[in-house]
This record gives sequence, structure tokens and C-alpha cells, in this order.
Amino acid sequence: MPINAGPVATSASLPLHRQLYIQVLLAIALGALLGHLAPELAQRFKPLGDGFIKLVRMIIAPVIFLTVVSGIAGSSDLRTVGRVMLKTMAYFLVLSTLALVLGLIVAHVVHPGSGLNIAPQSLDAGSVVSFASKAHDLSWSGFLMDVIPDTVMSAFVSGNILQVLFIAVLFGIALAMVGAPAEPAMRLFEALKLPVFKLVHILMKLAPLGAFGAIAFTIGRFGLGALLNLAGLVLTFYAASALFVLVVLGTVARLSGFSILALLRYLKTELLLVLGTSSSEAALPSLMEKMEQAGCRKSIVGLVVPAGYSFNLDGTNIYMTLAALFIAQATNTPLSLSQQLALLATAMLSSKGAAGVTGAGFITLAATLTVVPTIPVAGMALILGVDRFMSECRSLTNFIGNAVATVVVARWENALDQDQLSKALRGEVSPLRSITPPIPITHGDMP
Repeated sequence: MPINAGPVATSASLPLHRQLYIQVLLAIALGALLGHLAPELAQRFKPLGDGFIKLVRMIIAPVIFLTVVSGIAGSSDLRTVGRVMLKTMAYFLVLSTLALVLGLIVAHVVHPGSGLNIAPQSLDAGSVVSFASKAHDLSWSGFLMDVIPDTVMSAFVSGNILQVLFIAVLFGIALAMVGAPAEPAMRLFEALKLPVFKLVHILMKLAPLGAFGAIAFTIGRFGLGALLNLAGLVLTFYAASALFVLVVLGTVARLSGFSILALLRYLKTELLLVLGTSSSEAALPSLMEKMEQAGCRKSIVGLVVPAGYSFNLDGTNIYMTLAALFIAQATNTPLSLSQQLALLATAMLSSKGAAGVTGAGFITLAATLTVVPTIPVAGMALILGVDRFMSECRSLTNFIGNAVATVVVARWENALDQDQLSKALRGEVSPLRSITPPIPITHGDMP
């Protein structure tokens, strides 16, 4: 008897109060209002945001494992998998470099730190000691060791995305090499995807509560005043990120046959969720599902999206170079061209070395600053108070960059259903439909 989810209505046909993105939007507005009017009360709702993110992170490992394994094992040619990964990493390298360069250019044009004239010795270095100490642990050797888990199960226990991806790729390759004898395992993985993605849908119903708690705490804890004190830097960063999304990613999207604005509309629920929780991981399972619904082949989605969460951090890259130059300008620290190029190269490496590290944006900034000793690391204290406000923008830009990358790589590999993509971007494909087709299960299928 086939497993059937039944008829599915498109999100546009649902009443407004039942549409998830409307619920998340209202939750963000209410959380911000509570944080402003009753800061102490608002901070007590922090567990709602933290709890929701933990719920989503709980399901990320099985989502990635099942998607990647079934995608690779279902490939008829393992050389195709290698070619896809090479193209994906090349794309990530180019776009990451463009993001870093854009941050430098914007900092030179706008000069967000000029005129502050802050003496480095007057800064409180104690507030950034923990971040600086973690930054010293970021290196390519440490990164490579972090990719390989101690045991197969430890990757799932720790929730390290990179380690889960590493195991999934190896296991998928092994299944593909075994061939026909591995078909029962393949059927099992395909069947498991149904309840796993159903669980994702169940958890997404809690998104408004998570967004409410996270925003209420942020506004209640830091207040709008913290944002206004360094509004120049925050606005510059948001403008630079918007420029990158609309111009750089917009150009890439147009060359690939789709509109970046249409893609943003298609992902509006996930974008609001990322905005509310300040975590792109909160929308990772949903992104993988929607990219497949938009016509991207399952194997492409399974490789590009998880890899992008570790290697394609466009928002973080813009933040690092812009923030580094802001600190230099604020403390009147002159930088030569060679020093700026060294900053850029270090930021490229450290952003990969911090994959999966909590607070990676701030930690990688500390690692980047160590390459130019003349820039006081204590200057990070200047942006510590508003880093939380910039975290949302980092996460949004990272998320959008990975969505675009998935479509682009799928198109390069002739693994994109253009008609399906057009329907999805027009809102004609339901975001609630299961991406896994019904699997008939009979007694004869059981081992």
C-alpha cells in the first residue's frame, strides 16, 4: 500500500492567519515591541528562541545524511559526484572572494569608522578575550582534523555539519560502489526521508514562537540604543550585503535564467525565520526541501547546500573585511595595501576554519585581525554591542547565497528542471509538498 500524503494546497490558498510567513512576521513585530516596552520581561523569553534553534539543529544531521547518501548512491557515475563538488567549490571560492573584496571597497568608500578617534588603550579588551582565545585555535590543520570525527556516531552526537557531510559522502560512495546488493539499504533511506521531512514540517509550526523569543530577547537585552550608537557601521553593513545580493547574486541569477527577487519571494518564510532567529541553520532543512521542489536534482541539493553552510559564507566574508577596516579607521590605524591583502587572504582561510563554530562571525574576525598586529584586537569591543544586530544580516546573506549556488550548480550540470523552477518562483508549487515520492511497501519488500 503506497504512502500518500494526500492532496496538497498551495500556500497562497491558505487564509492569511495560517500562512507561516505571516505568523513569523507578526511574531517578530510583537517580539520587538515587547523588547522595547518591557525589556526585563522580554529577556525571559530567550529560551523560546534557543529552544527552537536546538529543535531544528536536532533534525539537521539526519536530513543531511539521508539526502546526501541517497543522492550520491543514486548517481549512475561517481565521476559526476566529483565533478559537481569541484564546480561547487570553485563557485564558492569566486563568490567568497567577491564578498571579501566588496567589504573592503565599501569600507574605503563610506569610511564608517572615520572620526571616532578612539585610543586603543581605552578599549576594554576583557570583553573579547574569549573570542580571541578561540580564534587562535582556527587553522587549516585544526580544520582538517575537525572534518574527521572520532567515530561515525560522534558526528551525529555533536551535530557538526561538516563531519556529517563527510560521513554521508563516504557512505554514499560506498553504497554506489556496492551496487545492486545495496538496494535494500537505499529503499530504507528513501523511506526514512518521509517521516524525517514530516518532522521538519511539524517543527516549522513552532517557528513563530522561536522568532518571537529571539527578537524579544535581542531588543530587550541590547535595546534600540545600542543599535543607534553604531548605526553607521550597521547600516553600512546592511547596505553592502544588499548590494551583494541584488547586484552580484542578482547578476549570477540572471545569467542562470532566473530572477533573484523571485527567488527571495519563494523563500520568504525561510528568510523571515532566519531574520527572527539570527541563524541560517534554522532554515537549512526547509531550504533543501524547497530547492528540490524548485526543480534542482536531489543529488545536487544534497551536495551543494550542506557544503555551502561551511564554505559559502558570503555575509560573514563581507562582515569580516568591513569590520576589520572599521576598527582600523576608528582607532586611526593606517593600513598598507599589502596588509589589506593579507587581511583578505586570512579572512578567506579563517572563514573556512571556523565552519560549525558557534559565534563564527565574531571568532573569525578575531582570527583575521591577528594577521595585522597594528590593528588592536581589543577594537572588537567597539562592535560587540551591535554584533547581534549584524548577525541577522550575515545569516540572511549566507542563506541567500547558498540558495543561488544550488540553482546555479544544478543548471551547470543540466540537473535543473527549468519549467519546475519557473512554476515554483511563480508560487505554483506548494512549499508543503513532500519532496520524496510515495514508496510502495509490501511484505515482499521486508528483509
